[in-house]
Amino acid sequence: MPEQTGFNPPCPAAPAASWMRYAAPALFYPLAGRLIPWLALAAALFAAAGLYVGLVVAPTDSQQGEVYRILFIHVAAAWMSMFLYLVMAAYAALGLIYNTRLSFMMMRALAPTGALFTFLTLWTGALWGKPTWGAWWVWDARLTSELILLFLYLGFIALQAATDDDRRADRSGAILLLAGVVNVPIIYFSVQWWSTLHQGASISLTTAPSMARIMVTAMLLMVAAFWLYSAAVALARVRGLIAQREPGAVRARAPAAREAA
Repeated sequence: MPEQTGFNPPCPAAPAASWMRYAAPALFYPLAGRLIPWLALAAALFAAAGLYVGLVVAPTDSQQGEVYRILFIHVAAAWMSMFLYLVMAAYAALGLIYNTRLSFMMMRALAPTGALFTFLTLWTGALWGKPTWGAWWVWDARLTSELILLFLYLGFIALQAATDDDRRADRSGAILLLAGVVNVPIIYFSVQWWSTLHQGASISLTTAPSMARIMVTAMLLMVAAFWLYSAAVALARVRGLIAQREPGAVRARAPAAREAA
């Protein structure tokens, strides 16, 4: 019989297992609350830096003049409109496969921000297109597919609001998101698959950027700002959803949080 010792050190939990526990809405709620101020502050700093570099430091374009500066917002918004939809679709898949409540909540929380960036993409594109193409709107392949993305966002939001049954709304919304994923590669590759007025990608993973380095810097700063903003706003919304759907869990965590503080 093995000798029993008086002290048995606990086995450390695996990092993945420790992070997985935050899939529980009651545990994720206080974590989100701690992250929101830092994400919002970082978003403001990156946005200020990006706008300063893009509007003040970057030189005037030799062909388009000053109007090209719209691209620092337009391109960053376009990237985020597609990225957030893919993130929502990933949460939708996780929710359907593992039936995780937090996945469905994150899916819902990201939708208004994704719709906002899609609208901003179309609006800034129109402002850029008028002096460049001579028209506010053309039925260009990329513009049309981006408009379809906006309809997908708005359709998802409307579907969530159409019923008071959260479980049914979550599953139907997740199916809609997964069905609409096919539109994202169409947006990205549309300028390669069809002859369009829209210019090709200025930044590629396989080739050097076709614009000045200072312009690329401004664009990447704005992408970081929009990403941080999206994270902060989504966490704020998901906290509201947790409080709405599971108020008992939030109230139960409040005394423990005050005691720890």
